[in-house]
Amino acid sequence: MDTKLPIKRPAWVEEFQAFIMKGNVVDLAVGIIIGAAFTSVVGSLVKDLFTPLIGLLVGGIDFSNIFITLKGPSAPTLEAAKAAGSVTMNIGLFLNAVIQFLIVGFAVFWMVKMLTKLSIQTKAAAAPPSKSEVLLGEIRDLLAQKQG
Repeated sequence: MDTKLPIKRPAWVEEFQAFIMKGNVVDLAVGIIIGAAFTSVVGSLVKDLFTPLIGLLVGGIDFSNIFITLKGPSAPTLEAAKAAGSVTMNIGLFLNAVIQFLIVGFAVFWMVKMLTKLSIQTKAAAAPPSKSEVLLGEIRDLLAQKQG
């Protein structure tokens, strides 16, 4: 006689499963994945397009090589300073990050603005209520009159 007792899962496992399967969580996960891809595109946009243009406008300065050597030998480029083991404060990389943040914020602003406009247009173009909805509304109004 081989009687096995069923293994009971803790209640929190079912709660967690229900939480994960909610639409909002799945939507959030998709948003995070798309956001990560969007961030790499914007990073390339800043690093490969905008930073060289801004550097050219301000006299050919390469932002990524703006740094202060705190300890160790000075070097002409950030890569050379890191290779020499110097401790550096990377001001140019910080400026690149700020520019990237501003571009992402600007892009998100316009995307939300566009989606809001599309949402308003969709609401405005909503179909009129069906005959059954109109009839139910009339019944509701009649019942309210009788009670009042």
